[in-house]
Amino acid sequence: MDVKMTAAEMSAFLDQVFEQVKGEFTIEEVKPNRVRVRLNVQHRHLRPGGTVSGPAMFALADVSAYIVTMAMIGPQALAVTTNCSIDFMRKPAAGVDLIAEVQLLKLGKQLSVSDVLIYSEGMAQPVARASLTYAIPPKRQP
Repeated sequence: MDVKMTAAEMSAFLDQVFEQVKGEFTIEEVKPNRVRVRLNVQHRHLRPGGTVSGPAMFALADVSAYIVTMAMIGPQALAVTTNCSIDFMRKPAAGVDLIAEVQLLKLGKQLSVSDVLIYSEGMAQPVARASLTYAIPPKRQP
């Protein structure tokens, strides 16, 4: 299956439909059924103890699964998360960005399922792993 949106098109789409995350994420790579997305870690993403917060890591996983789905089906702003399971495995470094490596495992007419590994930049082992399912809205008849 071919990619329907490039990294630049996806970035522009996100900026348009989700202004609240503008500048938070950088889409580094879009390939068939795969994306790499960076959370541009800022002070507001940190928690006491010198680490990136769980909600910030969840946001990266969720947005990244949305991006891989949209890259394969084209822009559909109303796709929504229907399930997420996340495992926090290691303490991420506070002063570096987080990077999500995403694989789209299944893409159907109504659902997409993705696996996300999150890394602290410079660390070989993942800091978190998430599995997400997105509901895809039905195509409207003209």
